[in-house]
Amino acid sequence: MSRPPLPVAAPLAANDMAQRPSDSQWGDIVQQLGAEIAGPLSAALERIQTLISTGQIDRQGLRALRDSVAQAREAGMVSQQLARLASGRLRLSRERVHLTQVLRTVLTQRSRETQARGIQIRQLLQPIEVMTDASLLFSLLNAVMDWALLNTHSSLEMRLDLTPWPAKARLMCRFAHRSLDLGSAPSAAIHEPPESLNSLTWRLIEQTALTLGALPLREDEAGITMLTLEFPHVATDESSVPQSEPPPPRPDRPDRSGLPEPDDPLPSHNSKPLAGCHLLIVSPRRELRQEIQGAVRHMGLIIDAVASMDEAMHFCEEGLPHGIAFEQSLRDAGFDRLRADITGEVPNFSFIEVLDGDQQTQLSTATADHMARISRHNLQDALPSVLLFELSKAL
Repeated sequence: MSRPPLPVAAPLAANDMAQRPSDSQWGDIVQQLGAEIAGPLSAALERIQTLISTGQIDRQGLRALRDSVAQAREAGMVSQQLARLASGRLRLSRERVHLTQVLRTVLTQRSRETQARGIQIRQLLQPIEVMTDASLLFSLLNAVMDWALLNTHSSLEMRLDLTPWPAKARLMCRFAHRSLDLGSAPSAAIHEPPESLNSLTWRLIEQTALTLGALPLREDEAGITMLTLEFPHVATDESSVPQSEPPPPRPDRPDRSGLPEPDDPLPSHNSKPLAGCHLLIVSPRRELRQEIQGAVRHMGLIIDAVASMDEAMHFCEEGLPHGIAFEQSLRDAGFDRLRADITGEVPNFSFIEVLDGDQQTQLSTATADHMARISRHNLQDALPSVLLFELSKAL
């Protein structure tokens, strides 16, 4: 069974977009979503049917089955983020953000993934601050990495500088979208960029950038792709929000002096500032893993779960999540090795310890070992707020 082709509708070329997509363009995105979910699931179903009929599956087939399911899940997670952008109910903050530091944080967070794939990243980054929404910026930079790592056949070049007057922050990501060894490839394949460049992740980059007020420009030529993101609001020493227009409230980010009030029972799209962030749950008890996952289901997180610290160590070898929630009983020598290994690369990495007994919820800023703690009884009410604080520390 072959993978259904992507829709033939013209992609939303960033260079041609000055306004938010029309209803018909969102319809194209929905159509593409269906194709990117149906394709991998069709391949997975075919392998499952073969397994049922033969009772056998080899290691290669099992890996392909896992990859197909992972692709479909990833498309679903991207669709959640697109739905949040399409809701029209986002209230963005405008705060001073060190763009260079946030980008370096993302690159550090993804370093294991790039090393596992043998991809080098060349960085030419000027120190630049911009006025923007920190959480959405973090999501945008991670989407750029997802898209570039999927499509590159070379190293990645990340450049950050300022344009001449009027000054704009300009982030450029450059890579080869086809192999330099063309061999006997037909000439059409040489000149036509691959369909994966116009994937849902690319749509997510476009819409996130436009929501932030940044202009996404993309050029595909001679096997090379160059993505440029222009941020018009560069922060200077004189930069400030006009006094006549006070900054909008930021209800989604907790007060640093303590825990915020619990979220509404039916969160809106605007309550997903961490959409796309990755949480790893570590617990040998299936019911606890389900409780943790259920408590944060509405937040749009990518969630994986393993049963032991050895499995967590193996999981993190291929790429780090943004945070780890783990059961108290697993805090042993294996956990100490995992934590030392991760914090050696990402000093502010978020660990959240889940305890069985009655325990006051504590943020990492209030504990001697800089780890957050939460009682299992308080997961439903307090875990979303704890995660919001802990995963936002790096922004």
